[in-house]
Amino acid sequence: MSPQKTTKRAKSAKPAKRVTTRPVRKDRTRVLVLVGTRKGAFIFESDRARKKWAMTGPHMQGWGVNHITLDKRGGAPGVIFAAFNHEVYGANIHRSSDLGKTWQMADGPRFPTDANAGKKVARIWRVEPGHASRPDEVWAGVDPASLFKSEDGGQTWSPVDSLNEHATREKWVPGAGGLILHSIIPHPSDPKRMHVAISAAGVFRTEDGGATWSPKNHGTKACFLPEGQQWPEVGQCCHHLVMSPTNPEVFFQQNHCGVYRTENGGDEWTDIGEGLPAKFGFPMAIHSHEEQTIYIVPEVSDEYRYVPGGAMAVYRSRNGGRKWERLSRGLPNKDAYLHVFREGMATDTCDSCGVYVGTGTGQVFFSRNAGDSWEMLADFLPPIYSVATAVDG
Repeated sequence: MSPQKTTKRAKSAKPAKRVTTRPVRKDRTRVLVLVGTRKGAFIFESDRARKKWAMTGPHMQGWGVNHITLDKRGGAPGVIFAAFNHEVYGANIHRSSDLGKTWQMADGPRFPTDANAGKKVARIWRVEPGHASRPDEVWAGVDPASLFKSEDGGQTWSPVDSLNEHATREKWVPGAGGLILHSIIPHPSDPKRMHVAISAAGVFRTEDGGATWSPKNHGTKACFLPEGQQWPEVGQCCHHLVMSPTNPEVFFQQNHCGVYRTENGGDEWTDIGEGLPAKFGFPMAIHSHEEQTIYIVPEVSDEYRYVPGGAMAVYRSRNGGRKWERLSRGLPNKDAYLHVFREGMATDTCDSCGVYVGTGTGQVFFSRNAGDSWEMLADFLPPIYSVATAVDG
């Protein structure tokens, strides 16, 4: 037999030699990138230039971090909330008030044992700070698809039965990752209004503080259902939901069956996937200053889940999905069959918008110019589940 041919490793952005464990800020602005992985959390810190970075971690090593975020409603340095999941110790929410130096574990979320015999939280997928006018309000989304609320800063939790026991519940079906509530988006000015997204049930909205919920899926397709049944009231597989930072009526969603936009809070959705190499994917992020600029990472659908052609690329639209452009300068473009998880992409609020992408193989790529070119912030981290940012100063 002739020897098997080998291929050279794909060229890509070089690991950032700029990363250190010492402070690197040269101005008063602090840029934080919080990375949740299969084996703990990592925190990167820089200044406005974002040329040199300091890293700490792994925090809570050994715990899977499905989602991590920084709540700044009480001022700097803020409170980190993280959805920790462990094969032995189960699912819990932890919080840190000192950027990861110490952590406190919450009591829950969990289902009341008397009313839910045998029902338990299998995994926590999302932790979301509530409205700015309610600084102690925090929300959590879990598997099996349920919403929990805390009114004491995440220390104790209660299930939101108005959604968890919704009249359409029997029509909710699990996706490949389970039946999960993964997106929670409070309205920026109306504390009684909020959107959530469930796989596979779709998008729901409340306008009365969670007392009642309405499905908001008109115009989104459930392509995996039989012909004639693909436009149901509920049952769509929304993978990720984001809201414009400047217009709370504008939302975008990455769906199992396409990419969609709404300009009326979810009442009507429009398919904006034309021109993409694939309509399937998980992560989605929106420009911090431009309501019509969005970012996605298309992937080969269903069980394969890697970028098309083994070439890593982020796709950007500057006009709400009417036209897409491929962004790949500095990203690996050969033999790079990468996957990006649901929470694996984020933007920052710097004047020149930063974009950050974490992969299932442990790389963090970032752009300091809204995606025009890319650099590698970290390589060889554990598989990355979540990327979030925060900017002070």
